[in-house]
Amino acid sequence: MDEGAADAEEIVKGVDPALYLALTVVALLAIFVYIQLRKKRKNADVDDFFSNLDGDKFNLKLPAAVDEYYEVKSKCEDEGWEPGQAIEGGQPSPHHRMLAQALMKRCMADIPIVSHIQRESAGMNKLYSQSMCSVKQWKSYQAAEAMVSAEVEEVRAEADEIEPGWSQVSSGTNRRMRTETSLSFCAPSNLPPLCALKAIWRQAMQYHNMLKQKEAQAKAQQEAQQRAVAEKKRVDDEKKAAEQARYNAIKKKVDEEKARIANAEKAAQELMKQEEREKESKKAFSSNSGGGMKKGFLG
Repeated sequence: MDEGAADAEEIVKGVDPALYLALTVVALLAIFVYIQLRKKRKNADVDDFFSNLDGDKFNLKLPAAVDEYYEVKSKCEDEGWEPGQAIEGGQPSPHHRMLAQALMKRCMADIPIVSHIQRESAGMNKLYSQSMCSVKQWKSYQAAEAMVSAEVEEVRAEADEIEPGWSQVSSGTNRRMRTETSLSFCAPSNLPPLCALKAIWRQAMQYHNMLKQKEAQAKAQQEAQQRAVAEKKRVDDEKKAAEQARYNAIKKKVDEEKARIANAEKAAQELMKQEEREKESKKAFSSNSGGGMKKGFLG
C-alpha cells in the first residue's frame, strides 16, 4: 500500500505545470469564443427583428408607366420629333400630345411611391437618429428615397424636353397660356392638362385622388349591389321558407284528416263486423237453445 501511494505521488510530481497553463488557456479561449458567438447571434436576431419589423416597406419599384413613357418617346423620336422642339402656331403636334399624355400617366403612377417616401421620411430619420432601426433598414430607406428623388428630377427634365420652360412656369399669364395649350394635349385620354411642372405633381395628385374616389365609389356601389342581392336572396329564401311552411302545415292537416277518415272507416268496418259476429253468435245460441228444450220436452 505504501508503494502505491509513493507511485501516485511520483506521478503527480512528474506532471508539467505548463500543461495546467495550457488547459487553462484553452478553457478561457473556449469561453471567449462562446461569448462572442452568443453576442453575434443576439445582434443578428436584433437586426432581423428591425429588418422584419416593416417587412418590404422600402422595397419599391418604379411603375410600368415609366418604361411606357420611354417607349412612346422612342417612337416619337423615330418619327422625327426632337427633344425641346417648340410648339408651332400654338397647336400641339401629335407627338407633343402623346408625350404629354404619357408623362402625366407616369406622374400619376409615381404618386403612390412619392407619397409613401414623404410619409416615412420624418419617422425614419427620427428612428435612425435614436439608433432604433437597423443599418440594413436605413440603407433600404435611403435607396428608395434616392430612387424616388431621381424619378422626380427625371420628370422635370422630361417636361422641359417636351416643352422648354415648363419647369420654370409657376403662375400668372404664362400658366394660363400653357394651360390653354395643354388642354388639347390630354383631351383624347381625358387626362388633366400638363401645364407647369410645379403644378404637374399637384395635378397628378388631384387626378390620382379623383381616380381613387371613383374606385371607392365603384367599390361602394358594388358592395351596395351585393348587399341588395344578398338582401333580396334573403327575402326570397324567407318567402320560400314561409310558403313551404304553409304548404307543410296544410299538407299535415290534409294527411291528418285523411288518416282520421281512414281510421273512422276502419273503426266502422270493425264495428259492423263485430255486430255481425254478435248476430251470428246470438242466432247460433238461439238455435242451440231451442233444439235442446224440444228434445227434453219430448223425452
